[in-house]
Amino acid sequence: MHPKSEDEDRIRNLLLQNKAVLEKRVNTIHSHARNPLDADSGEQAAQLGNVAVVAALEKEAIEELTEIRSALQRLEAGNYGICTACGGDINSERLQARPASAECVDCAELGPSER
Repeated sequence: MHPKSEDEDRIRNLLLQNKAVLEKRVNTIHSHARNPLDADSGEQAAQLGNVAVVAALEKEAIEELTEIRSALQRLEAGNYGICTACGGDINSERLQARPASAECVDCAELGPSER
């Protein structure tokens, strides 16, 4: 799928909105990470458990940001909607569901080790 000019603007805006939301999430996580732990050891244990969950959320947000930045670069380069693995078109339904998709469904399901 090679987006038309009006579609490119819509896609770009959607990607930029998603990027802003994720950047805000990461910044919030970082600001909360600077808070010291409570003196109570029981409370510290709960807080440390939360740290693992928050770290996983942060990792996921950073990975999504990377995908969005790559999608914006592909959009600017004129190869948005082209699978980075096989060079085929990524169908529009996939791009509507996941605008930052870099691979077609078939390549994404195979995974890098099976290509």
